[in-house]
Amino acid sequence: MPDDADKKPSRIQRRNRSRILEAALDVFSQHGYRGATLDQIAEAAGLSKPNILYYFDGKEEIHVTLLNQLMETWLDPLVTLDAGGDPLTEILNYVERKLDMAHELPRESRLFAGEILQGAPRMAPHLQAGLQPLFEEKCAVIQGWMDAGALTPVDPRHLIFSIWATTQHYADFAAQVRVLMRDDPAGQAGAAAFLRTLFTRLLRP
Repeated sequence: MPDDADKKPSRIQRRNRSRILEAALDVFSQHGYRGATLDQIAEAAGLSKPNILYYFDGKEEIHVTLLNQLMETWLDPLVTLDAGGDPLTEILNYVERKLDMAHELPRESRLFAGEILQGAPRMAPHLQAGLQPLFEEKCAVIQGWMDAGALTPVDPRHLIFSIWATTQHYADFAAQVRVLMRDDPAGQAGAAAFLRTLFTRLLRP
């Protein structure tokens, strides 16, 4: 290996990697993995294609890097679901955090959704090693709350799926939401109020 192989990246190298990843997030979220090209990423980043390939081996490495960065952020709201907290409050707070993420990180949501729609060819190991044990742990917590009579009994797995569906919809189908809501400035607050009412009525014993 060359003597400089283990050197830390310079400020310019870090900046260029960040530019590439930021541009790629836009491109992948708009065109999907299959529709995205290195030329599109290079143009969006304001760099040449050879410059892109200096930092990354190709489109797949860029995509996997983005997904790896996303996973920790994406799982954090579920991680913070507290077994020692008030059950209904914990669920409603989880819904609110997921809705906030849909509004604040729509590109990331579409990136993740696109990968899942393709059968998770690049993320399957992360889903099995990261999401699956966390999902099972939190389902057990919710089931414990239900067994104790603190929540109306439903299948915890489908409860979590429904939370994902009703919150991430606002990111993954944002264009449709904007048209149908006529860009209502109160749309986000309205969504939060509706989902709070929905899950409160569903889960309050």
